[in-house]
Amino acid sequence: MEIKLGPAGTGGDSLKGIQQVHDLGLDSLEIEFTYGVRMSNELAKKCGEIAKRLKMHLSVHAPYYVNLASMEKKKIEASKKRILESCERGHWLGAKYIIFHPGFYGKYSKEECFQLVKKAILEMQNVIKEKEWNVVLAPETTGKPSAFGDLDELLRMRKETHCHLCIDFAHMLARTGKRDYNEIFRKLKENKIEHIQAHFSGIEYTAKGERRHVFTPEKDIKELLEWIKKSHIDSTIINESPDPLGDALKSEKILKSL
Repeated sequence: MEIKLGPAGTGGDSLKGIQQVHDLGLDSLEIEFTYGVRMSNELAKKCGEIAKRLKMHLSVHAPYYVNLASMEKKKIEASKKRILESCERGHWLGAKYIIFHPGFYGKYSKEECFQLVKKAILEMQNVIKEKEWNVVLAPETTGKPSAFGDLDELLRMRKETHCHLCIDFAHMLARTGKRDYNEIFRKLKENKIEHIQAHFSGIEYTAKGERRHVFTPEKDIKELLEWIKKSHIDSTIINESPDPLGDALKSEKILKSL
């Protein structure tokens, strides 16, 4: 069993960032396209070559402006376009998982929303296959009850579309006000999850869910790492706190002490 740790984002220059994260002793990094896909294929190739040489595990976060269950078809098409642009860059980066927030229930029932998101994922998978991009879609567990993407929905989506999922443990706490690791890991085992792609940080939340990510308490890092070690599931944990690199390094230190 292997646990990989890294930050969300490079802090600016992607080429230098990949090298810096590696030099600090971490082996994973998420490339953030959260405010738009602003990396050329040429730069993605260069970053991918460096990451491959350094044996860095890359993932990609697609733009935030995504709603695959919008009532407006134009918005669904624009959302798919943003995710597919992330997939193209991800392919050249050598990043396996393309992570995205799927959308919102809005006026739809949970089942109607599920079917809309499923349809969009299947359509995007057809494009990925046609283009021969070596990436896997990974919708993320979301931090608000108004957003599609609790753990059960995404495990069902994985079963029906063969996508993967990104488990944001902070979002899971914010969504319901509790985080039952015993139940979470039981469901992952039941669904034969062989690799956990995860986000983690501290989080502030209200009854409406996630407010903002905050620094990651050491006790929370230790608790999650202990559960992962106990589960024997290969895992990649990307830190999304206001200091993702610092908190990823803190996580690495705690992991070594366990």
